[in-house]
Amino acid sequence: MENFNKFYLTFFCLILLLPSLALGECTCDAGEEEESNKSEALKYKAAAIASILFAGFLGVGLPILGKSIPALSPEKNIFFIIKAFAAGVILSTGFIHVLPDAFESLTSPCLDENPWGKFPFTGFVAMVSAIGTLMVDCLANSYFSRLHLNKAQPEENIGDEEKAAVESHEGHVHVHTHATHGHSHGSIDSSSQLIRHRVITQVLELGIVVHSVIIGISLGASKSPKTIRPLVAALSFHQFFEGMGLGGCITQAKFKSKAIVIMGLFFSLTTPVGIGIGIGISNVYNESSPNALIVEGIFNAASAGILIYMALVDLLAADFMHPKVQSNGRLQFGVNVSLLLGAGCMSLIAKWA
Repeated sequence: MENFNKFYLTFFCLILLLPSLALGECTCDAGEEEESNKSEALKYKAAAIASILFAGFLGVGLPILGKSIPALSPEKNIFFIIKAFAAGVILSTGFIHVLPDAFESLTSPCLDENPWGKFPFTGFVAMVSAIGTLMVDCLANSYFSRLHLNKAQPEENIGDEEKAAVESHEGHVHVHTHATHGHSHGSIDSSSQLIRHRVITQVLELGIVVHSVIIGISLGASKSPKTIRPLVAALSFHQFFEGMGLGGCITQAKFKSKAIVIMGLFFSLTTPVGIGIGIGISNVYNESSPNALIVEGIFNAASAGILIYMALVDLLAADFMHPKVQSNGRLQFGVNVSLLLGAGCMSLIAKWA
C-alpha cells in the first residue's frame, strides 16, 4: 500500500509538469479568441475550487461513511444501485467527455499533418491503455493471490498433519479438522476477492487523477467567464458521482484508516490543485501550443481507456453478475435503470462542459 501511495505522489508530480511544455512556445490560433475578463474569471475559478472540493469530499465520503450507516453498507441493495449510477457517470466521462477532448487535441490544425493527421492516435492510445489496464489488473491480482497463498500454505500443512495424527484416534476430531481445513480455503477465496477490490480501487483512482489534473489546469488557465461559468456546476456534479464510484470501491477494498484518508484527499484535491496551478500560469500557458496539445491529448486518451475499461469490466460486469443481483429481479431492474440514469445525466452535462 505504501508503494502505491509513493507511486501516486510521483505520478502526480509528473502530471504537474505538463504546463511547462507549453511555455514560451510558438502557438497557432485555431479560431477567434473568446471574450476575456480576468477579474470576473478569477471569481468563477474560486467558486469552482470551493464547489469541486466540497463535491469531491462529499462524493468519496458518503460510501465510506456507509460503514456506519446501515442503509448505505455494501451488503444492502441500495449500494448496488448507487454504485451502478456512479459507474454510469464514469463510463460517460470516458466516452463523452475525455475521449472527445483527446480527439480534439490530437486532430488540431495546430499539429503537423505528418504524423498526427495520418494515423488515429487517439483511438490507438485509448486501446493500448485499456489493454495495459487489463494486464496490470490480471498481473497484480495473480501476484498478490500467489503471495497470500504462499503465506497461508504453512498453516494448511499444519492442519493436514494434525488431521492425519488424530484420524486414527478420534473420528470426531477428523470432522473438526476437516471443517477447519475447509475454512482455510474459504479464507483464501475471501482474501483473493479483497485483493481484487484493492487493485481495482488503485487503478480507478489513477485513471481519474490523470484527467482531473488536465481539466483543472485547463479551467484555471482560461480567462473567459463564459467558458468557466457552466463548468462549475458540471464539474461539481461530475466530481461528486465519480467520488461515489471510487468511494464504493474503497469501501469494498477495506483499506486501513490512514490509506482511506490519503486516497480520499488525493481524489478530492486533484482538480482544485490543478485549477490553482492553472491560475498561477494563466499568463504564460497556452493550451493551443503543439506540445501541450500532444501531451494533453495522449494523457486524455490514456485516461479514457482506463475509465472505460474500469467502468465496464471491474465495476459494472462485476456487480451485474453478482449472485445477489442475478437472483433478484427487482434489484436487477434497479441497477439497469440506475446505470442508464448515471450515463444519461453525465452525457447531458456535455452540453455545457
